[in-house]
Amino acid sequence: MASDRPGACESAADFEGGPAGDIRLEHGDPHELIARLEARIDELAEIMERCRKIMLASKVAIGCGGAWMLAAVFGAVGLDPLAMVAAIAAVIGGTVVFGSNTTTAKQIAAAMREAEQRRSALIGGLELRVVGDQAAPQSER
Repeated sequence: MASDRPGACESAADFEGGPAGDIRLEHGDPHELIARLEARIDELAEIMERCRKIMLASKVAIGCGGAWMLAAVFGAVGLDPLAMVAAIAAVIGGTVVFGSNTTTAKQIAAAMREAEQRRSALIGGLELRVVGDQAAPQSER
């Protein structure tokens, strides 16, 4: 599911199968299922971090492209056609990448919430014992 491109954020289609991927809660050892859900949550958190970095880079591209266009319009820099085209491309490209990664980040966040809810439901369904300081049974004298 992870992208082969370093630093790339996965596409929205990668999350359509649900946050647990192939994890089925109906069958299997609950401890194994919990461990698999936790691994999936960690994987989604890493993907979310990559999306945040890409969104930051797109904001920088938008800002730099916009600043260059303003500087060219007000005469602070020379009006070079190639530089102006590059600035326009940076603004448009940054906007597209930012929007795409924002949508993907929302889908990843929803997948993480669902996986965390499933993990909590599994943990809540376990019959756990409280381990604490219990006085040892005293033998009769």
